[in-house]
Amino acid sequence: MPKRVDHEERRRQIAEAVWRIAATRGLPAATLREVAAEAGVSMRLVQYYFTTKERMLIYAFEHGALAAGERMRARFAALGRPPGPVDVVRICLLELLPTDEDSLRLARVHAAYYAAALTDESLANADAENPQHQLESVIATQLQAGQATGDVPSGIDPTLEARGLAALAAGLSSTMLVGGRSAQDAIALVNYHVDRLFPGG
Repeated sequence: MPKRVDHEERRRQIAEAVWRIAATRGLPAATLREVAAEAGVSMRLVQYYFTTKERMLIYAFEHGALAAGERMRARFAALGRPPGPVDVVRICLLELLPTDEDSLRLARVHAAYYAAALTDESLANADAENPQHQLESVIATQLQAGQATGDVPSGIDPTLEARGLAALAAGLSSTMLVGGRSAQDAIALVNYHVDRLFPGG
């Protein structure tokens, strides 16, 4: 009896090959041929699942976003209790920082996509919902929840603070990738700003 093929697993295998190439050689190097070689499959198989390079790159980008979400959910579960607003904000921001092998790879992949998106409109529009805006929305909602319970000062603007925090984390991630900031310093900066907004948390 022929072995049953898990098509989604095949797509993930190819997507992860895209990540490895993007993280080490940049996204332009992730051609169908190079990705096939990295994944250990035939180029014909890559073309079967992704008829164009553009579709392959977009799928890999979206799969990376899912992987980042899984890491956040694991951090929430590790708390051993329901996360409060301060937990959500802190974890969302810290997960953007390349502080271990997995987060470093994801950060390098995201940087490669952002660099390529400067000249490739299809990549710039890869995700209908801008991940930065999604993050800002989550943080703003948690700050509003903190204000409702008195844990966040009522005088702050949740939307503007959320934009600032998201920009801070993105900037720290980029700086860390080129060795301009240590993980310890970056984590301390994030914690400083979160503790400022949640003085009782």
